[in-house]
Amino acid sequence: MNAIQTFPQILTEADAIARFAQSRFGQLNAAQLNWKPGAGQWSVAQCLQHLIATNLEMVSIFDAAIKGTKRTSFLERLPVLPGLWGKMMVKFLAPENKQKYKAIPKVTPAGSGLDPQIVGQFVAHQQEVIGKMNSIQNLQLEKIRMTSPFASFITYSLLDACRIIVVHERRHFAQAERVMATSGFPT
Repeated sequence: MNAIQTFPQILTEADAIARFAQSRFGQLNAAQLNWKPGAGQWSVAQCLQHLIATNLEMVSIFDAAIKGTKRTSFLERLPVLPGLWGKMMVKFLAPENKQKYKAIPKVTPAGSGLDPQIVGQFVAHQQEVIGKMNSIQNLQLEKIRMTSPFASFITYSLLDACRIIVVHERRHFAQAERVMATSGFPT
């Protein structure tokens, strides 16, 4: 995946992700969506559920920026850390990074047997994410900083938050595709 640098590239990528989800996963049945390659591994549906939960946490912070009520914390004011954390998080979450990370409990997907409508739910959710991104596009995205909803010591700009969202989505799409390519995947 090429580096996503500009906000228009982020919006284009977010839209491509919605279309890709529908075309690649939209034809899967409930058994295929919920099939897991092994214990402790996620199904395609769990990957999508995780992305919805994660994105809800991320974009909830956008609302305060949109309303102009976003307060800057001490860590967010530090001159270098948000830029470093933003770059690191984009790199860590990129699909090319093969390092595995454990999801925190509040965004860990439920067990198997998820609703087969999860693909449509993800696509609808992605359109909401794109709407939130469109709502913040006229703000000073590189200057407004936020604290990660998952680790209170990690801060980054709203622009990096948008980058993080799309690279994280691509990372889990790659994971879902690996599930589909695993021997034993229902046909």
